[in-house]
Amino acid sequence: MSLAAACPRCPAPVARTGPDAAWSCPEHGPVVPVWRTEQPSYDDFVDHLTLAGGFPSYLPWPLGPGWQVTDFAVVGDADRASATLTAVSGTSDLDGPVEVLIVAEEAGVGLGARCAGTLGQDPGPEFGAGPPTAKLRVAHQLVPLWPLSPWSDQPGASDGVGEWDRSVVVGETEGRWLWVVLRPASAMLLLRDEWILRDASALGPALVELSFGGPGAGW
Repeated sequence: MSLAAACPRCPAPVARTGPDAAWSCPEHGPVVPVWRTEQPSYDDFVDHLTLAGGFPSYLPWPLGPGWQVTDFAVVGDADRASATLTAVSGTSDLDGPVEVLIVAEEAGVGLGARCAGTLGQDPGPEFGAGPPTAKLRVAHQLVPLWPLSPWSDQPGASDGVGEWDRSVVVGETEGRWLWVVLRPASAMLLLRDEWILRDASALGPALVELSFGGPGAGW
């Protein structure tokens, strides 16, 4: 397989340790690894979808002219997957270069929080507070999304860049968290255009028409 293993909750490399050769992170201990592409390509994406199995890998669909898939990853092993990540980039008239990162995950995985720059492994008490700020159509379901603050916007944080660096919204679909991270933060306005997310494994022949490129998303 052409995907590289790492910790889903931090950038540290993982290694097989112990008598059962389980994957372990020096920071978080035993983990189910995240398998990430080193150079986005069609062949790597096929490997990604194979490892993900029936776990959805969402892409905004259709991708606009000039947009490309820049990153993808799956948390799992040979038995099952528990999270997927996809990232696309392109340009908008208002924001110029834009990056959109989408994570679908089961509770407690922590990949979405890592990518979003939020505290904890799951959305926490901010989720669901007040009315949703956006909605996405996922297959035939309209999913409401609530905003979350990146860690640097939290009380006690010191760098203060999160507000301008990204926007983070989270929803829930099919019993899983759905995280959407947009850079720059102003790209949040793109979600007003009734974006549709589709599972890439269901694209069929259209999959070969996807454009892949880099650099990969920063997470």
